[in-house]
Amino acid sequence: MKRVFLNMILAALIAVPSVKAEPLPDDGETGLALPRMVSLRSNLVNARSGPGARYPISWVYRQKYAPVEIVAEFELWRKVKDWKGAESWVHKQMLTGKRTAKLITPGESNVYDEPDYESKVIAKAEEEVVGIVKKCPAGNAFCLINFENTIEGWVPKNNLFGIYPDEVID
Repeated sequence: MKRVFLNMILAALIAVPSVKAEPLPDDGETGLALPRMVSLRSNLVNARSGPGARYPISWVYRQKYAPVEIVAEFELWRKVKDWKGAESWVHKQMLTGKRTAKLITPGESNVYDEPDYESKVIAKAEEEVVGIVKKCPAGNAFCLINFENTIEGWVPKNNLFGIYPDEVID
């Protein structure tokens, strides 16, 4: 009798069409593309040596809206790379999706009136100044950046950290 019952169960299992199980999303991981650019939410962000509060603080970021690149995710923690190439772990609550860019060329960079090197220079911005990215049109080597809500102009992408070389932002 047991053998008949087991054979019936096996037959029933074989007859059931296979269903591909969808992996359950982990609450701490977004499923968004990696790497991706974000910015720091505060002017005081602890950068840790590992993904958790028990790991020591390696350094503290002190520039609100400075762009960082998320290169890995683990639960509530994001491994970020900064404009100098340093990597550390930051709690996801200390990051925002606001797109910003940091000037990385030594000295001053020109801010242009139009997305063209021949256009009028409307300002000069110092190295490591952060601005809000307004747009980076397709097929253009410039991005429109707003600096401190006072100056808005075009900056070459290759002078910026926070924008990928072929990235389009509308």
